Amino acid sequence: MKKLYPLTIAILFISACAPPGTGGGESSGMSFAAIMPFVLIFVLFYFLIIRPQTKQNKERNEMLKNVKRGDKVLTTGGMYGRVINVNEDEITLEIAKGINVQMVRSGISSVVTPEKENTKSKGGK
Repeated sequence: MKKLYPLTIAILFISACAPPGTGGGESSGMSFAAIMPFVLIFVLFYFLIIRPQTKQNKERNEMLKNVKRGDKVLTTGGMYGRVINVNEDEITLEIAKGINVQMVRSGISSVVTPEKENTKSKGGK
């Protein structure tokens, strides 16, 4: 089955590139075989680019929505901090003892979990 897929694509592409016939029963200007490569390219883009990107955006929005007080986070600027206060779109991070920074919620890159922290310290980097 996997060997038939490239052959099918090649046949459809070659038939789409063929010049239109002069006679015959085809009345429309564009046949189904001529549109097929564009449909296949769109399907390929959907499954390889659009669908994974929307899934990743949904997971990120869910993570940002669930940030709560006491979570350790990594900011997009590369700083680690602990969430002190959460407002609607603003959060307050403690990046060092006594040093608090206010930032926008979307500035959080990820929430650091204890198992991520342990692998970070064991890795040495």
